[in-house]
Amino acid sequence: MPEIPPRKSLMNPELRRRGIYLLPNLLTTAALFAGFYAIVQAMTGRFEHAAVAIFVAMVFDGLDGRVARLTRTQSAFGAEYDSLSDMVSFGAAPALITFEWAMKGMGKWGWIAAFVYCAGAALRLARFNTNIGIVDKRYFQGLPSPAAAALVAGFVWIVNDLNIQGEDVRWYAFALTLFCGITMVSTLRYWSGKDINLRRSVPFIVLPAIVLGYVLVSSYPPGVLFALFLGYALSGYVMAAWQWRDRRKSVARPE
Repeated sequence: MPEIPPRKSLMNPELRRRGIYLLPNLLTTAALFAGFYAIVQAMTGRFEHAAVAIFVAMVFDGLDGRVARLTRTQSAFGAEYDSLSDMVSFGAAPALITFEWAMKGMGKWGWIAAFVYCAGAALRLARFNTNIGIVDKRYFQGLPSPAAAALVAGFVWIVNDLNIQGEDVRWYAFALTLFCGITMVSTLRYWSGKDINLRRSVPFIVLPAIVLGYVLVSSYPPGVLFALFLGYALSGYVMAAWQWRDRRKSVARPE
Protein backbone atom coordinates (compact mmCIF):
# COMPACT_ATOMS: atom_id res chain seq x y z
CA MET A 1 0.00 0.00 0.00
CA PRO A 2 1.54 3.33 -1.05
CA GLU A 3 2.44 5.79 1.69
CA ILE A 4 0.16 8.85 1.90
CA PRO A 5 2.20 12.06 1.56
CA PRO A 6 1.85 14.64 4.32
CA ARG A 7 -0.44 17.61 3.77
CA LYS A 8 1.53 20.47 2.28
CA SER A 9 -0.47 23.14 4.05
CA LEU A 10 0.81 21.81 7.39
CA MET A 11 4.38 21.08 6.37
CA ASN A 12 5.22 24.13 4.23
CA PRO A 13 5.28 27.42 6.18
CA GLU A 14 4.78 29.36 2.94
CA LEU A 15 1.37 27.75 2.47
CA ARG A 16 0.14 28.42 5.96
CA ARG A 17 -2.53 30.99 6.51
CA ARG A 18 -1.00 34.45 6.56
CA GLY A 19 -2.04 37.02 9.13
CA ILE A 20 -1.49 40.73 9.66
CA TYR A 21 0.41 42.61 12.33
CA LEU A 22 -2.08 44.01 14.81
CA LEU A 23 -0.36 46.99 16.47
CA PRO A 24 0.64 49.15 13.46
CA ASN A 25 -2.64 48.41 11.69
CA LEU A 26 -4.59 49.43 14.80
CA LEU A 27 -2.82 52.79 14.67
CA THR A 28 -3.61 53.10 10.95
CA THR A 29 -7.25 52.32 11.69
CA ALA A 30 -7.26 55.03 14.35
CA ALA A 31 -5.92 57.52 11.78
CA LEU A 32 -8.61 56.42 9.32
CA PHE A 33 -11.31 56.84 11.96
CA ALA A 34 -10.06 60.35 12.78
CA GLY A 35 -10.26 61.29 9.10
CA PHE A 36 -13.76 59.87 8.81
CA TYR A 37 -14.77 61.68 11.99
CA ALA A 38 -13.47 64.94 10.49
CA ILE A 39 -15.70 64.45 7.44
CA VAL A 40 -18.75 63.79 9.64
CA GLN A 41 -18.06 66.86 11.76
CA ALA A 42 -17.67 69.05 8.66
CA MET A 43 -20.99 67.82 7.30
CA THR A 44 -22.68 68.86 10.55
CA GLY A 45 -21.02 72.29 10.60
CA ARG A 46 -18.61 71.62 13.49
CA PHE A 47 -15.52 72.74 11.62
CA GLU A 48 -13.25 73.26 14.62
CA HIS A 49 -13.80 69.65 15.68
CA ALA A 50 -13.12 68.56 12.10
CA ALA A 51 -9.84 70.49 12.01
CA VAL A 52 -8.67 69.02 15.32
CA ALA A 53 -9.52 65.52 14.06
CA ILE A 54 -7.12 66.03 11.13
CA PHE A 55 -4.28 66.70 13.57
CA VAL A 56 -5.25 63.63 15.58
CA ALA A 57 -5.08 61.60 12.37
CA MET A 58 -1.60 63.01 11.79
CA VAL A 59 -0.42 61.78 15.18
CA PHE A 60 -1.63 58.23 14.55
CA ASP A 61 -0.28 58.28 10.98
CA GLY A 62 3.15 59.27 12.26
CA LEU A 63 3.08 56.55 14.90
CA ASP A 64 2.08 53.58 12.74
CA GLY A 65 5.14 53.71 10.52
CA ARG A 66 7.52 54.32 13.42
CA VAL A 67 6.01 51.48 15.45
CA ALA A 68 6.17 49.12 12.47
CA ARG A 69 9.84 49.89 11.93
CA LEU A 70 10.78 49.67 15.62
CA THR A 71 8.92 46.39 16.13
CA ARG A 72 9.92 45.03 12.71
CA THR A 73 6.29 44.44 11.76
CA GLN A 74 6.36 46.14 8.36
CA SER A 75 4.30 44.47 5.64
CA ALA A 76 2.96 45.13 2.15
CA PHE A 77 -0.56 45.01 3.55
CA GLY A 78 0.28 47.69 6.11
CA ALA A 79 1.81 49.94 3.45
CA GLU A 80 -1.26 49.70 1.21
CA TYR A 81 -3.64 50.17 4.13
CA ASP A 82 -1.69 53.23 5.25
CA SER A 83 -1.96 54.80 1.78
CA LEU A 84 -5.72 54.27 1.68
CA SER A 85 -6.05 55.75 5.15
CA ASP A 86 -3.96 58.75 4.11
CA MET A 87 -6.18 59.36 1.09
CA VAL A 88 -9.23 59.59 3.33
CA SER A 89 -7.67 61.55 6.21
CA PHE A 90 -5.36 63.86 4.26
CA GLY A 91 -6.96 63.92 0.82
CA ALA A 92 -10.74 63.72 0.88
CA ALA A 93 -11.33 65.05 4.41
CA PRO A 94 -9.42 68.38 4.13
CA ALA A 95 -10.90 69.06 0.68
CA LEU A 96 -14.43 68.52 1.97
CA ILE A 97 -13.82 70.53 5.15
CA THR A 98 -12.51 73.62 3.36
CA PHE A 99 -15.24 73.39 0.73
CA GLU A 100 -18.06 73.14 3.27
CA TRP A 101 -16.50 75.78 5.50
CA ALA A 102 -15.58 78.56 3.08
CA MET A 103 -15.90 77.73 -0.62
CA LYS A 104 -19.41 76.31 -0.84
CA GLY A 105 -20.83 79.63 -2.01
CA MET A 106 -18.19 80.13 -4.73
CA GLY A 107 -19.92 77.86 -7.21
CA LYS A 108 -17.70 75.90 -9.53
CA TRP A 109 -14.55 77.69 -8.34
CA GLY A 110 -15.02 76.24 -4.90
CA TRP A 111 -15.36 72.61 -5.90
CA ILE A 112 -12.63 72.97 -8.53
CA ALA A 113 -10.16 74.10 -5.86
CA ALA A 114 -11.29 71.28 -3.57
CA PHE A 115 -10.88 68.75 -6.38
CA VAL A 116 -7.40 70.06 -7.26
CA TYR A 117 -6.41 69.45 -3.65
CA CYS A 118 -7.99 65.98 -3.57
CA ALA A 119 -6.42 64.95 -6.88
CA GLY A 120 -3.07 66.36 -5.78
CA ALA A 121 -3.17 64.20 -2.65
CA ALA A 122 -4.03 61.09 -4.68
CA LEU A 123 -1.24 61.73 -7.20
CA ARG A 124 1.22 62.51 -4.41
CA LEU A 125 0.47 59.21 -2.65
CA ALA A 126 0.66 57.21 -5.89
CA ARG A 127 4.02 58.76 -6.78
CA PHE A 128 5.34 58.13 -3.29
CA ASN A 129 4.41 54.45 -3.48
CA THR A 130 6.07 53.99 -6.87
CA ASN A 131 9.25 55.89 -5.90
CA ILE A 132 10.02 53.91 -2.74
CA GLY A 133 13.61 52.75 -2.98
CA ILE A 134 14.43 55.20 -5.78
CA VAL A 135 14.47 58.67 -4.24
CA ASP A 136 16.61 59.89 -1.34
CA LYS A 137 14.83 58.84 1.87
CA ARG A 138 16.00 61.99 3.62
CA TYR A 139 13.66 64.09 1.49
CA PHE A 140 10.09 63.91 0.24
CA GLN A 141 9.31 64.81 -3.35
CA GLY A 142 6.51 67.33 -3.11
CA LEU A 143 4.70 68.51 0.01
CA PRO A 144 3.62 65.46 2.08
CA SER A 145 -0.15 65.06 2.21
CA PRO A 146 -0.29 65.11 6.06
CA ALA A 147 1.50 68.47 6.08
CA ALA A 148 -0.85 69.83 3.40
CA ALA A 149 -3.85 68.63 5.40
CA ALA A 150 -2.45 70.21 8.58
CA LEU A 151 -1.99 73.52 6.75
CA VAL A 152 -5.60 73.55 5.55
CA ALA A 153 -6.96 72.33 8.89
CA GLY A 154 -4.80 74.82 10.79
CA PHE A 155 -6.21 77.68 8.73
CA VAL A 156 -9.77 76.53 9.43
CA TRP A 157 -8.99 76.16 13.14
CA ILE A 158 -7.32 79.56 13.62
CA VAL A 159 -9.98 81.48 11.66
CA ASN A 160 -12.76 79.80 13.65
CA ASP A 161 -10.91 80.56 16.86
CA LEU A 162 -10.90 84.26 15.86
CA ASN A 163 -14.70 84.09 15.37
CA ILE A 164 -14.41 84.85 11.64
CA GLN A 165 -16.84 83.19 9.26
CA GLY A 166 -15.41 80.98 6.54
CA GLU A 167 -17.26 82.88 3.82
CA ASP A 168 -15.43 86.06 4.83
CA VAL A 169 -12.06 84.48 3.99
CA ARG A 170 -13.19 82.27 1.11
CA TRP A 171 -10.64 83.62 -1.35
CA TYR A 172 -7.82 83.04 1.13
CA ALA A 173 -9.10 79.49 1.61
CA PHE A 174 -9.34 79.12 -2.17
CA ALA A 175 -5.71 80.24 -2.66
CA LEU A 176 -4.40 78.07 0.19
CA THR A 177 -6.24 74.99 -1.06
CA LEU A 178 -4.85 75.42 -4.57
CA PHE A 179 -1.37 76.10 -3.17
CA CYS A 180 -1.42 72.86 -1.17
CA GLY A 181 -2.80 70.80 -4.07
CA ILE A 182 -0.20 72.06 -6.54
CA THR A 183 2.71 71.85 -4.08
CA MET A 184 1.91 68.21 -3.32
CA VAL A 185 2.52 67.23 -6.96
CA SER A 186 5.56 69.48 -7.39
CA THR A 187 9.14 68.21 -7.46
CA LEU A 188 10.20 70.38 -4.53
CA ARG A 189 12.18 68.62 -1.82
CA TYR A 190 11.03 68.52 1.80
CA TRP A 191 12.94 67.12 4.75
CA SER A 192 11.40 63.79 5.73
CA GLY A 193 12.91 63.29 9.19
CA LYS A 194 13.50 59.62 8.39
CA ASP A 195 17.20 59.99 9.12
CA ILE A 196 16.37 60.43 12.82
CA ASN A 197 17.31 57.28 14.71
CA LEU A 198 15.24 56.88 17.89
CA ARG A 199 17.57 54.13 19.12
CA ARG A 200 20.62 56.41 19.05
CA SER A 201 21.59 58.68 21.94
CA VAL A 202 21.18 62.43 21.43
CA PRO A 203 22.66 65.50 23.17
CA PHE A 204 20.92 66.60 26.36
CA ILE A 205 19.86 69.89 24.77
CA VAL A 206 17.38 67.98 22.61
CA LEU A 207 15.16 67.19 25.63
CA PRO A 208 14.69 70.86 26.71
CA ALA A 209 14.04 71.74 23.08
CA ILE A 210 11.25 69.17 22.91
CA VAL A 211 9.76 70.48 26.16
CA LEU A 212 9.90 74.03 24.79
CA GLY A 213 8.12 72.85 21.65
CA TYR A 214 5.31 71.35 23.74
CA VAL A 215 5.01 74.60 25.71
CA LEU A 216 4.79 76.69 22.53
CA VAL A 217 2.14 74.47 20.97
CA SER A 218 0.08 74.34 24.15
CA SER A 219 0.19 78.15 24.52
CA TYR A 220 -1.91 78.68 21.39
CA PRO A 221 -2.35 75.46 19.36
CA PRO A 222 -4.19 76.89 16.30
CA GLY A 223 -1.70 79.69 15.63
CA VAL A 224 1.47 77.78 16.46
CA LEU A 225 0.54 74.70 14.44
CA PHE A 226 -0.54 76.77 11.45
CA ALA A 227 2.70 78.78 11.56
CA LEU A 228 4.81 75.62 11.84
CA PHE A 229 3.22 73.90 8.85
CA LEU A 230 3.17 77.09 6.80
CA GLY A 231 6.90 77.40 7.41
CA TYR A 232 7.39 73.76 6.43
CA ALA A 233 5.37 74.24 3.22
CA LEU A 234 7.46 77.29 2.29
CA SER A 235 10.73 75.53 3.14
CA GLY A 236 10.57 73.57 -0.12
CA TYR A 237 10.43 76.78 -2.12
CA VAL A 238 13.26 78.30 -0.07
CA MET A 239 15.40 75.20 -0.64
CA ALA A 240 14.67 75.28 -4.38
CA ALA A 241 15.57 78.99 -4.56
CA TRP A 242 18.80 78.32 -2.66
CA GLN A 243 19.77 75.51 -5.04
CA TRP A 244 18.92 77.69 -8.06
CA ARG A 245 21.13 80.44 -6.63
CA ASP A 246 24.03 78.01 -6.15
CA ARG A 247 23.67 76.74 -9.74
CA ARG A 248 23.70 80.30 -11.05
CA LYS A 249 26.88 81.00 -9.10
CA SER A 250 28.59 77.85 -10.39
CA VAL A 251 27.69 78.72 -13.99
CA ALA A 252 28.81 82.34 -13.66
CA ARG A 253 32.07 81.40 -11.93
CA PRO A 254 35.03 81.62 -14.38
CA GLU A 255 37.06 78.48 -14.95
